[in-house]
Amino acid sequence: MALSGVRVLELAGLAPAPLCGMILADFGARVVRVDRTPPSSVSTDTQGRGKRSLALDLKRPPGAAALRRLCGGADVLIEPFRHGVMEKLGLGPEVLLQENPRLIYARLTGFGQTGKYARSAGHDINYLSLSGVLSKLGRKDENPYAPLNLLADFAGGGVICALGIVIALYERTKSGRGQIIDASMVEGVAYLSSFLWKTQNLGFWDRPRGENLLDSGAPYYETYKTSDGKFMAVGAIEPQFYEQLIKGLGLDSDKLPGQLSYSDWPKMKKKFASIFAQKTQAEWCSIFDGTDACVTPVLSFDDVASHQHNKQRSSFIKNDQEEISPRPAPLLSRTPAVPSLKRDPFIGEHTEEILLEYGFTKEEIAKLHSDKIIGINKPKANL
Repeated sequence: MALSGVRVLELAGLAPAPLCGMILADFGARVVRVDRTPPSSVSTDTQGRGKRSLALDLKRPPGAAALRRLCGGADVLIEPFRHGVMEKLGLGPEVLLQENPRLIYARLTGFGQTGKYARSAGHDINYLSLSGVLSKLGRKDENPYAPLNLLADFAGGGVICALGIVIALYERTKSGRGQIIDASMVEGVAYLSSFLWKTQNLGFWDRPRGENLLDSGAPYYETYKTSDGKFMAVGAIEPQFYEQLIKGLGLDSDKLPGQLSYSDWPKMKKKFASIFAQKTQAEWCSIFDGTDACVTPVLSFDDVASHQHNKQRSSFIKNDQEEISPRPAPLLSRTPAVPSLKRDPFIGEHTEEILLEYGFTKEEIAKLHSDKIIGINKPKANL
């Protein structure tokens, strides 16, 4: 795989950092999740695919010293704590990079390492709001609406951080040196919104929120309920695609307002809605599949893996616990991701083997265990 041989230490945290680590693991990196000890009964990392777990008490000096040794043999450290936490533990980048100049020290936070909010708590909706993006999301006459916690946490956080790590790994092949990555979710999601900024002078966003082409204002960029309570998604922006939409709906474009007649959009929405409500989702699929009308079914998690297109591409995988999840993307031709199909690791399941790999002796491991600096949690074999 593309990242084979890359050694990653991921300090356990909430959703964005685990996604970042899982992406690296999916593409071949050897990712160690450094969990807290004593561990809670259940790991909060539901994105532990392909990782191993080492349980370590970083708040005690021997635990911090152990992590320093681990970082000496690692390529990447992912840390998700608020600004200043690692420095208090004596594990800041100035310490670890001095001991291992090749280390890539990725700091993934909501607000970044500097600025007024650097030490403040927050969640996806807060980062989204500070980026300006939240102001663009929502329907007409409604409050701004955060689309789950996907944009800032995962796209602007976990994915952008993984991109930064891969960029830094590539640069290291030329310089031989690591560096610090300051991955702010505010800036990550703002960067993702570059299209919104770059199209401000093109008239895309001249109208209030919820009345523009791509923010639910247009009748041809919208979702519609079907007779069986499901939904269809419509994205017929281009005139030739819009014409196929109109044809599929059984309408005559010569008897309708122009596609770009903004004042008629609310009326057209109601017309489209009443027509879509007359047939089931399957019936609409039979009408629009194979056309360029840009009309597709809104699939539930229960249906998505069995959809013909997704099945043909093997877009979803099943692990040995029968859990379904998306296959890693993008698909590389020579070195594709080979995601682990094993269950996620238990906290401390691999502590001993990881420490041995990183040069700790059995005696040192025994001492750390007896002092309760590390946690060892080997699952019992099923007889």
